[in-house]
Amino acid sequence: MRAAPEGLPRGLDRGRALATLTVMETDFLAWLLPRLPADPRLEVPAGDDAAVLRPAAQRRTVVTVDMLMEGVDFILGPDCPPQAVGHKALAVNLSDLAAMAARPEAAVVAVALPRRGGDALARGIQEGIAALAARHGVALAGGDTNAWDGPLVISVTALGSVPPGAAWRRDNARPGDLIAVTGACGGSLLGRHLAVEPRVREALWIAERTAAHAAIDVSDGLSLDLARMMAASGTAAVLDLDRVPIHADAVRMSRQPGDGRTPLDHALADGEDFELLLALPPEAARTLAAEAAAALGTPVTIIGEVVEGQGLFSSGPDGRAPLAARGYVHAFDS
Repeated sequence: MRAAPEGLPRGLDRGRALATLTVMETDFLAWLLPRLPADPRLEVPAGDDAAVLRPAAQRRTVVTVDMLMEGVDFILGPDCPPQAVGHKALAVNLSDLAAMAARPEAAVVAVALPRRGGDALARGIQEGIAALAARHGVALAGGDTNAWDGPLVISVTALGSVPPGAAWRRDNARPGDLIAVTGACGGSLLGRHLAVEPRVREALWIAERTAAHAAIDVSDGLSLDLARMMAASGTAAVLDLDRVPIHADAVRMSRQPGDGRTPLDHALADGEDFELLLALPPEAARTLAAEAAAALGTPVTIIGEVVEGQGLFSSGPDGRAPLAARGYVHAFDS
């Protein structure tokens, strides 16, 4: 038998409270399980102690996990209903799979729900997850629910697959590669940080046409994530700042009173764009840049070059200048 949960109000009958929580979880699972579509990839579906996934033939399994916390990654309210939280929680994981050129296969979800209103939150979260999973062919394989006195926390583990040796990595950029990015960057906090569009379709389309030498998704900031890719590869990058695609949201944010940053500043450092950042052979990069917008509706823009050395640089009429890697970094108190 599981131990009684900690943190119950003083004076409350712990056995009765535990029974109440158990019934709530049982009711939620009774609502949830019939709504999870059957999927041939699941030999044992959700509802057992664990799911059993049939691996795709002649493919490698790719696993990623991401945790979102209320007050850090989202703030529940009129602009952020639980459906948006569910969507984002799965979407950021699918973005990681896209950065590896992996085809999404399955996902498991764990949530720590506030006791007050937790059932309604869970149902809304599931709606958001299910809608995105259906769009990308993701089997929902199960997960876990808990109730506590803290804020909403949700963790999704997503599984994908790639042919042997075909996964993109961030550590193989080579001098002479061109650097390209999908879409446009900056200003995500005006709403795109919730309505994440993982570039799964784009990644699979690109992978069919060329072998990217290195890739990463732009989660913490274009310049910061590019610096991470360069550090992993032991190379440097020179950016043509005039070619960085700037989202209209970045322009809007720069015009807000007291902002004090340019649209380019936002594009380089805001993060949560979840675009693909790629290091590609020059001919392949130019071909993708010429064809992607028409084929996918998503542009691919060449923004720089990989060179020998370390760090980031901008190019200009006076030559190269050091470029700071800026973006969002989780901080820990010592």
